[in-house]
Amino acid sequence: MAFTVMQKLDKDPKDITPDYTLDTLGEPCPYPAIVMLETMPELKKGEILELLSDCAQSINNIPVDTKNHGYTLLSVEQDGTKLRYLIQR
Repeated sequence: MAFTVMQKLDKDPKDITPDYTLDTLGEPCPYPAIVMLETMPELKKGEILELLSDCAQSINNIPVDTKNHGYTLLSVEQDGTKLRYLIQR
């Protein structure tokens, strides 16, 4: 996939290797946000989750939910309707 970086912190997303991937492509909202919030507590501090979604509303939900729960959104990338989030615990 050729993602376009929409938001990033210090590192370029291509230089970040996620520890885990959640593929929610094809799942309706709010499933991507719910499964992300259920999964993040299982990660160790510093580990990174890659979340793949094609739910248009996730672009609003994921950044807010990430911040509200104390996680760090490292990047948001888009490839057509597909979104890729890198979230650090």
